[in-house]
Amino acid sequence: MPHFYETDGAVIYRQSFATIRTEADLGRFTSDEEPVVVRMIHAAGMVGLEAHVRFTPSMAARARAALQNGSTILCDARMVSEGITRARLPAGNAVICTLGDPAVPALAQSMRNTRSAAALELWRPHLAGAIVAIGNAPTALFHLLNMLEDPDCPRPAAIIGCPVGFVGAAESKAALMAAPPAPALTVEGRLGGSAITVAAVNALASRSE
Repeated sequence: MPHFYETDGAVIYRQSFATIRTEADLGRFTSDEEPVVVRMIHAAGMVGLEAHVRFTPSMAARARAALQNGSTILCDARMVSEGITRARLPAGNAVICTLGDPAVPALAQSMRNTRSAAALELWRPHLAGAIVAIGNAPTALFHLLNMLEDPDCPRPAAIIGCPVGFVGAAESKAALMAAPPAPALTVEGRLGGSAITVAAVNALASRSE
C-alpha cells in the first residue's frame, strides 16, 4: 500500500513553522529574537529548546546589522560553514573555517590543545567586527574567551556560541554568558550543535522563512 504524504516543500515549511509557533513558549523573546529561536527549534526538531536559549540584550539586532554591513562569518567546523545558506547572506559575506588549514595540526601540538582551539589563532586577521559561529567544539569557545581576555585582541561583532557535548559544552557556554566579551547567543547546557548554530546564522542573515 503506498504512503500518502505532503509533497509541497513550501507547505511543509509553513506548517512546520506554524506548529512551532503554536507549541513553543516564545513570549519572552523580542521581535528580533523570535525568528531566530523558531529556526533553531526547527533545526533541532525540539519544541522546548527555547527554554535553554539565551541572548544578551540587542544581540539579534546588532548581529543582523553587522551582517548587512558585510561582516565575515567565522565558523569552528565545516559542518557550520557548509550549512550557511549563501543566498540568504545580505552582503555576500565571506564565510571562513580555518580548521582544515595545513598549519593547524602543528599549531595544536605546540599549544597542547585541540585542533578546534588552535584553528582560532588563524582567525585573528578576520576577527574584528566578525560574526563568530561555534557549533561543535567547547574547546574552541573556551579558547576564544581566553583570546578575548587580551585587550589587544580584535573584537567580534557578535558570538553565536552553541557547542554541543558532555565535556566542557555547558561550562564553556556558561563562561560566555557570565562575562560576554561581545553580544552573544547560546543554548544552555549540553544541547547545541552545528545544525542549531547554522539555523541561528541563517535566521540572522535574513528574516525570510
